[in-house]
Amino acid sequence: MKSQHRRFTRPLALTAGLAAVALLSACTGGGDAAVEQDSNSAITVWVDASREPLATAFKEENPDVKVNIETYDGNAGGSDSFKTKVALFDQSNEGWPDVVFSTQTNDTSWAAKELNGAQAYAAPLNDLLSEKFLDGFTAGANDPMTVDGTVYGVRNDLAPVVFWYNQTLLDQFGYDIPETWEDYEALSDKLAAEHPGYILGSVGDSFVGTYVYYFGAQAPIFQVDGDTFSTDFSDDHATRMTALIDHMLDNGTLVQNSVFSAEFTALSDKLVAMPGPAWYSGALFQNPDSLNSAPGSIGAANPLYWEGEDKVTGNVGGGVWYASSHTKNKDAVAKFLEYVISSDKAVELNGGLPAYSSAADTWLAKQSESGFFAGDFEGALSTAAGSVWKGWGYPSFSPETAYASVVVPALASGTSLADTVDAWQTEIKNEAQVQGYTVK
Repeated sequence: MKSQHRRFTRPLALTAGLAAVALLSACTGGGDAAVEQDSNSAITVWVDASREPLATAFKEENPDVKVNIETYDGNAGGSDSFKTKVALFDQSNEGWPDVVFSTQTNDTSWAAKELNGAQAYAAPLNDLLSEKFLDGFTAGANDPMTVDGTVYGVRNDLAPVVFWYNQTLLDQFGYDIPETWEDYEALSDKLAAEHPGYILGSVGDSFVGTYVYYFGAQAPIFQVDGDTFSTDFSDDHATRMTALIDHMLDNGTLVQNSVFSAEFTALSDKLVAMPGPAWYSGALFQNPDSLNSAPGSIGAANPLYWEGEDKVTGNVGGGVWYASSHTKNKDAVAKFLEYVISSDKAVELNGGLPAYSSAADTWLAKQSESGFFAGDFEGALSTAAGSVWKGWGYPSFSPETAYASVVVPALASGTSLADTVDAWQTEIKNEAQVQGYTVK
């Protein structure tokens, strides 16, 4: 386990977030203006449905801390609900939640700076949390939320993309696990010819199409450098991925159902393999309300990569916890954050790979010891965690919204992805301009 730990904690390739938040360096407000503290003050925490049990566990185990738990969409799908609600509180100068969980890794780009003259929402966590605690995160995990050495958000979990496979079906069909994107496409032709109706994934979710496929393919469609945003679908990495997706949609091995839909769940016995984030482990495969896979049937392999190129992968979220600079009870907030990040309950209730090193070691060991996953589960997730492509950007908007509004309906109407790319790129550029970026 110790050698595995060393492999796992090597620096993650998440530092693209530094470029994304570099724009903040010149305009980051000091945040955390003097707020009178009250150790008896209740704290309000916003969580999505998946994090609610963890927040509830904290409340039950810490009766001395007054906690109000409110659920919201978690900013899922780039909904911008977190930013929108904070803007309203800024206008009324009250109502800010003390802690917020977001499924997005790009919120620091706005939460750590003054907006319209209002104090930055995000509190500098170097002052709130001890240096020892912050040092306990997997190397690089908090890079997207760090500006000039100040940490404004802490990662809940890591979400590198691995290659999930059904060992039972691979053995039945006599197929090997693909190692490259080219292998994956070749397998799709073989599967379509020999076992029609069986599938190798879906592009029906905005996070899959963007982060799993294009991010993982090193496609430079979402990049930021200071206040300049760029998107290039003509790059070879992007055109090859577009062609691969169209090819697999044509041969029927990629479907257009959301992986969380009843339609996709109904295909659970037809799913041979698919690339996807680490959190699929709990959210899909071990979830009785989802795929509910048989123990020993599902494995995780190293991420796919282009033959002859860097062995890198995409990243799908990895939730982030933010503390409010307006909180009246810093001690309670700090206690809450430490609990949801590093406690035994955090390990137990985390459906994906924890971002905190000690919690990650425990989680990986438990997953391996459970016997649920086939193959070298620990090795695959550790390799993926250290292989996230550095070229993806983290501006103040999500790539998911353009995919959801343009690509999903186009594919559903029968339009090829290749014929949709121009409209998709235009929508991304428009969103960047609305956010104030110079687009090239």
